[in-house]
This record gives sequence, C-alpha cells and structure tokens, in this order.
Amino acid sequence: METLHITTESKTYPVFIGEGVIQNLPHFINEQFKNKSKIILITDKQVADFHLESLKEVIHPFKVCTFITPIGEAAKTFEVYYEAMTFALEQKLDRNSILIAFGGGAIGDLGGFIASTFMRGISFIQIPTTILAHDSAVGGKVAINHPVGKNMIGSFYQPEAVFYDLSFVKTLSLKEKRSGFAEVIKHALIDNRFFYERLLQEVKDLNTIDKSLLQWMLLEGIKIKGAIVTKDEKEKGERAFLNFGHTLGHAIEAEMGYGNITHGEAVIIGMVFALKLSQKRQKLAFDMTQFIHWLHELGYVTHVPSHLSKQKLIERMKQDKKALNEDIRMVLLKNIGEPVLELIPEEVIKRELEREV
Repeated sequence: METLHITTESKTYPVFIGEGVIQNLPHFINEQFKNKSKIILITDKQVADFHLESLKEVIHPFKVCTFITPIGEAAKTFEVYYEAMTFALEQKLDRNSILIAFGGGAIGDLGGFIASTFMRGISFIQIPTTILAHDSAVGGKVAINHPVGKNMIGSFYQPEAVFYDLSFVKTLSLKEKRSGFAEVIKHALIDNRFFYERLLQEVKDLNTIDKSLLQWMLLEGIKIKGAIVTKDEKEKGERAFLNFGHTLGHAIEAEMGYGNITHGEAVIIGMVFALKLSQKRQKLAFDMTQFIHWLHELGYVTHVPSHLSKQKLIERMKQDKKALNEDIRMVLLKNIGEPVLELIPEEVIKRELEREV
C-alpha cells in the first residue's frame, strides 16, 4: 500500500492506493469520526453488481443505507440528485452522517455534490473503482451535468480520504480502461516527458498492463494532480491545465449525448486537436504521427466524429468553464510538461475542425 497526502487551502487528506486498502476503511472511520451516525453509500448498478457485497462485508459494523444510481453520466442529472437527496432525508441522515462515493468518476462527482449540499455539507469518502477516477476522485471538484454543458452545477468540496483499492480495477471492461488511461496520458503530457515516454514504450495493450506499472502510473497521475491542486484549489490559475483536451472533449460528449461516448474517448480527441494547435501556435516539437499510431494501437479514435456540427461544437466550447466572455480559451503545450492557456479565435477553431473531417 502507498499513502499520499493531498494538501489544499481547505483541507489535507490521505489517498491510500494498492490492492486490499479497503480493509483499512473501518479503522479510518472509527478514528476520524467519533460522533458518526448513519453512512449513506452511493454507487451505480454496475459497480453494485460486481462489488457491493464485498464492500458491505467490510463496513458491516456500521449503519449503512445504499442508494443505487444509473450507470455513468446518466447518474449526474438533476433528477437523480433530487432522488438521492430525498432518499437521504427519508433515511434520517444528519450532519454527523458520512457519505461514501463508491464507483467511477460520475459517482464521485455526484456523491461529492450530494455531500457538499446535504444539510450544507457532510463528510464524504471517495472509493474509486476505475482508472478514470484516479483523476476525478482527487481534488474536490464535484458536480452534476446540465443539458447545456458538463459539470456546470457543482462546487469545490474535498473528501476526508480516498481509498483506491486496485482490486476493483480488475473487473473493468476494455472500453472503461481506455477511458481512464486517457487521463493518465493527459497527466504525462502536461507534466513531464519521462512519464510520457515510459507510457509510450511500455503500454502496448490496456488489457495486460503489469500491476506494478499500473500502480506506478496511477500514483504519478495523483501526485501531479495533487501538486497542482495544492497551488490552486479552486481553479483560479494553473489548475486549468488539468483540462488539457477537455475543452473540445466536453463539447463532443455533450453533442454526442452523455453516455454515447466515454469521457476518456472524447478527451483523447480533444488532446489530439489541442496538440495540433500547439504545433501551429506554440511551436511545439512533438511526434504527432507516433502519438496517433500508438493511440490507434490502443483502440482509440482520434478524429472528431464527422456527423457532429462544427458550429455546435464551437458553441459548446464557448460555454466551457475556462471561457471568457464567450471567447474560447484552450490549454496548449509549449513543450511536454509546459502547458499554457491561450485565447483562440473562433475562426481558427472552425478552420481546424473542418480539417478534422
């Protein structure tokens, strides 16, 4: 087991990572929450089928009620949020209750947002079950979606701890592994060349990643995110760099309809687009041919879906949280490990999107 500590302006908390770390959860709850009452466990149907019973065995000494959501982004709606809040009230949860978010990034986002707003805030613990959630479970950005844009209703609310038990990752589908690995690639590109080059050399098949390599790359990703969040908890500056690939990626997700393309698949397309812009506008020296070939070998699609309206994508990008007065700001790279924010004229975005066809 490895333990990292995430330090922000509002809170410092541990991230426990490794196989079997979930066994330490009861001790942590007893030590940290002397006046605890009932625990509400938020998870989705798929995670419940695979892992709910094993988690319940671990936390059986506590009073637990379970709320099960739809799978993926379908969990992050006003309707599901309202149902969960109603359930929590009906179960007579109080300010000493604890919420456990048990699942992927969508469950972490939803669970954290519920925790941040129920009775003006209760404690919560993240138990991620996907590779993707190594990014979303750390840093305290919690939210639900709006039809106009992803994660537009939310808050900054840090967990009390993250228990990242890698035994849960074993049951992921290839599609889910692909989605999560996109965020690993993102961390490498915005932070350091060695990380990126090791991924390029050693990751040839997402179904056969060595356990030690998996733990190493997830640790590296969490360290990178943690260092940025420490400096900029509420995205007033360099935390925006963590959105590399997300400006177009989120637009594609929204236009495709949430759930019709995974977050990571959309972000990969967004990163390829941002890298091409970086080569033109920031003089980035980068082997794009090698990168795209590697992505194709891993099963990614790297071009914008041809049926999507370029103008509608641009309108979505204008609503991105980094936008200023509807002007599009994107994270680009000067070099690997040297991200910058740049305001990109709409006509440039449109021209580059047309070349994607």
